[in-house]
Amino acid sequence: MVRGAVAAVAAGALVAVTPPCAGAAEPGGYGFDPAGRRVTAAPATTTAQLLEPGGTYRSSLPPDGKSYYRLALDAVSTTYVAVTAVPPPGTEVAASDGIRVALQDADGHYCSTDTASIGGARSPRPVTAWGTREAGNGRPACKDAGTYYVAVERLRTSTSSATASGVAWELELTAAAEAPLKRPGPTSAPEAEPSESLPPPAGPARRRPGGSGFASAAPVGEGAWSATLAPGQTLFYKVPVDWGQRLSATAELSSAPATTSGLVSGALGLHLSNPARVPVDDATVSYGGTPKTAALDALPSVRYANRYAVQDSVSGMRVAGAYYLAVHLSERVAERFGAGPFEVTLRVRVAGAERQPGPEYAGPSVPADAFRVTDEDRTAAAIGSSGLAAPAGGSVGGSEGGSEGGEAAGRSGGSGGGTAMKALAAGGIGGGTLLLGVLGAWTLLARRRAASGAQTRVRAQNPTA
Repeated sequence: MVRGAVAAVAAGALVAVTPPCAGAAEPGGYGFDPAGRRVTAAPATTTAQLLEPGGTYRSSLPPDGKSYYRLALDAVSTTYVAVTAVPPPGTEVAASDGIRVALQDADGHYCSTDTASIGGARSPRPVTAWGTREAGNGRPACKDAGTYYVAVERLRTSTSSATASGVAWELELTAAAEAPLKRPGPTSAPEAEPSESLPPPAGPARRRPGGSGFASAAPVGEGAWSATLAPGQTLFYKVPVDWGQRLSATAELSSAPATTSGLVSGALGLHLSNPARVPVDDATVSYGGTPKTAALDALPSVRYANRYAVQDSVSGMRVAGAYYLAVHLSERVAERFGAGPFEVTLRVRVAGAERQPGPEYAGPSVPADAFRVTDEDRTAAAIGSSGLAAPAGGSVGGSEGGSEGGEAAGRSGGSGGGTAMKALAAGGIGGGTLLLGVLGAWTLLARRRAASGAQTRVRAQNPTA
């Protein structure tokens, strides 16, 4: 009876803590955030729809002309808008096909412009460009509170096919506001750090399927992670990186069947974005059937002052939070080496275990947890690396990065307890509170069973009792 009750509770918990498939996508497609609100791309600023900081939106980008969206900004926050464009799978694209994003004030002054292109893989994939209004930038424009506009347009080349040129691309847009500092901070980039890349973690990889979009990115910590990747597919992962920590990552593509041959330019791509989805760095390698590795450039530690650097790979490492890694395998790999899927290994290194104090903000950013690493983020990454649940509100093992205590807790529940703990942990960190309730119920049932056994022994010893 007790075992049946425990099994029922555990089964219910597994169902409850298993996260929904966020933005489930067709093979090779992009997984849009299911919470994203649909907005219409406006051909002019007068009809532009509002994007609010903290919101995620879905729209459609026509082949020609600019599409406008509206922002209502204060005078002190730094605002980021990220626009991810998704060409339909199977459409023909050129290397320079992509999007341009511009953020401008109500008088038409440009605050920022950015472009993103498909690249040498010539494979339809999600590409992200961004716009920003930097508070306190000292410029006469883009410093006041008021109405601002985001302009998005397609970049196309004469070599693009008629099919690719005439098809609308779907968009996912996000807006985030970074709060101002309490007191004046640095105004120049920090001194250059060592230019050597961190060595990737060695050893066998653990299986960790990636998500199909930013919203469903799989949390991972330091370690080696493996998945299968089909030609044309993009996998998304997120890594918590705190102030003062330094990130490095590589993606390894396995060998192809010996019966195949050829060369695909830019076949494997590894792309890094910061917590505001701002592109930071990317690496691509060609593929000829033998194992290949794409490695990001040497990145600096996360510091507020990095935003004043010229290089994207430095200025992008400006905030703490979840950094996104996207791994793409070109559609054209299938032409030379078959439909796969192919084994890919992601090796992640996060140097600097001790968290450093971040900047002192004057208020909350929007979203509230956008630019910091929470206990939940650390626990999710730890579960990804150890498969163990952590106490609510803490890290695995009760200490930063430790797992011994977590393993002991998993074993303390008696026969089968560790297995059940791991199964519950695999369901996702979103059910932490429910998991705690399940463990409490488990303990209560065990105590009742022990009490029942004690009463039985007393009756056997004293039949008149």
